[in-house]
Amino acid sequence: MPPDNAINDPNARHDGWRTVARFLPYLWPKDNLALRWRIIVAVVLIVAAKGTMLSLPFFYKKAVDGMSLENENPVLTVIFAFVLAYALGRFAAVLFDQLRNMVFEKVGQDAARALAENVFSRLHQLSLRFHLNRRTGEITKVVERGTKSIDIMLYFLLFNLAPTVIELLAVAVIFYFQFGPGLVAATAFAVISYALITRWITEWRTKLREKMNRLDGQVMSRAVDSLLNYETVKYFGAEQRELDRYSQATRAWAEAAVKSENSLGLLNIAQAVIVNLLMAGAMGYAVWGWSRGTLTVGDLVFVNTYLVQLFRPLDMLGTVYRTVRQGLIDMAAMFGLMDTEVEVQDAPGAPTLLINRPTVAFENVVFGYEEERTILHRLSFEVPAGAKVAIVGPSGAGKSTVARLLFRFYDPQEGRILIDGQDISKVTQASLRAAIGIVPQDSVLLNDTIGYNIGYGRNDTPQTDIEAAARDAALLPLIERLPKGYDTQVGERGLKLSGGEKQRVAIARTLVKNPPILLLDEATSALDTRTEQDILDTLHRVAENRTTISIAHRLSTIADADTIFVLRDGRLVESGGHGQLLRHDGLYAEMWARQAAEADELGEAAQ
Repeated sequence: MPPDNAINDPNARHDGWRTVARFLPYLWPKDNLALRWRIIVAVVLIVAAKGTMLSLPFFYKKAVDGMSLENENPVLTVIFAFVLAYALGRFAAVLFDQLRNMVFEKVGQDAARALAENVFSRLHQLSLRFHLNRRTGEITKVVERGTKSIDIMLYFLLFNLAPTVIELLAVAVIFYFQFGPGLVAATAFAVISYALITRWITEWRTKLREKMNRLDGQVMSRAVDSLLNYETVKYFGAEQRELDRYSQATRAWAEAAVKSENSLGLLNIAQAVIVNLLMAGAMGYAVWGWSRGTLTVGDLVFVNTYLVQLFRPLDMLGTVYRTVRQGLIDMAAMFGLMDTEVEVQDAPGAPTLLINRPTVAFENVVFGYEEERTILHRLSFEVPAGAKVAIVGPSGAGKSTVARLLFRFYDPQEGRILIDGQDISKVTQASLRAAIGIVPQDSVLLNDTIGYNIGYGRNDTPQTDIEAAARDAALLPLIERLPKGYDTQVGERGLKLSGGEKQRVAIARTLVKNPPILLLDEATSALDTRTEQDILDTLHRVAENRTTISIAHRLSTIADADTIFVLRDGRLVESGGHGQLLRHDGLYAEMWARQAAEADELGEAAQ
């Protein structure tokens, strides 16, 4: 996100205009004629409202001049007509403004919706590396601020700044023909001075507000930290010390708050000086003209009414400037997300992955999350179609990296990964991921129903398939116990279910997907022994007639694998069956002996 003072930089201002220009296609959609007509109607209503307001002082002037006639009998009907026209004009201006808002509301909402959907879609295209490096809350906050700023920006730019500019130009023309260039020059000088002083003080106030917000966060942080550590404070008799730290923060905030409020007072005084000097000068000019017989009493009212109308929207100039400035920053941050490079992309014209024999092969794969740190060192292995293999090794050996590369969340720096002889970097990602099912260590569920989470494995899953998957995953006993059955809410990340229940839902979800290749990424390592055995029995049934790759920490869960690949520091150091590896007396045998000793110790401790 650009720094707060970026708007003062000429390049930042260019970026601001570029941000507005980039948003315009959302405001003027090529494929939606109805929305374009709404924009046209809204612009017509803006002009009508402003034209009506600009005509009101003429009626006001005529009514006053009619009432000030001394030697003639005023025509009451005409005066009443001018008064009525003035009242009707004010009502019409309000009516046009409200109709404009009603007509334009759908345009603004549709633009914000379209932009939010494009950003959301883009976020799902970005790589896993991007999402691991950015906090989810930070990303959603950027999107939230960006979309909210759209509506506010449109309102201020289209319905405040644009009409004000129109009014300034119109008043300049009217004053020129009614009173000559002198009053036009004085008004222009006052407006420019008003804008410059407002901008300067608003910049100063913005920095004060930023300091206030930072200090307010510090006050809250110290209060929460102290109260959360209540016992520690008491242990060390540090009540006064904590009060001193808290008081220091509150005093700093209070001083900043005083400066901020005083700056607002200074802004209001400066604006009032400029407005009242102009009004005094303009009205003095009208009185002088009246004394010479060149102007009427109505001209005095005429000038006063125009200046009051002109400076009323300018009173919000500070708010408008600050809001538009922040809106440009927020929108630029959101467009920055959209401009983030997609690390893993489909090759142009990439074909769909076609699987006849679901073999998997790594050929001399070199990969590291950072250039200076290589995780996999020319890793090569092959998984035959229909085989059940396991990948084991110490922590940091690269086991989970194999899974991420297989799903193509990353591309290797060197080497190839093949499925049924096809390089996965050459086929579409959608077809690749459709061919692989996964039961992860931590099965995170969506905050919806059990039925929805089971059916998530395939788009538009029929209820019969959901029920069949639940039965095959041994979920029916749980679902039958629940009052709402498949409509039971699982809570955020599935927290209303136990670990074993979540794993069964994940298994059922994979069954619905029905992939030819199954990846079990430490699927039982977070479960207790009894639940683990139940889940393993289910997984053994699910793995039948599929190519299965198990990434495991507990070696006892993969002892029946056809082949076990042993990794250390990203290299394949051993491979073979369980018995063969034990006889080899290498790393696998060492790991097996260590885990067996740990199990014995736990068993003795439990007795």
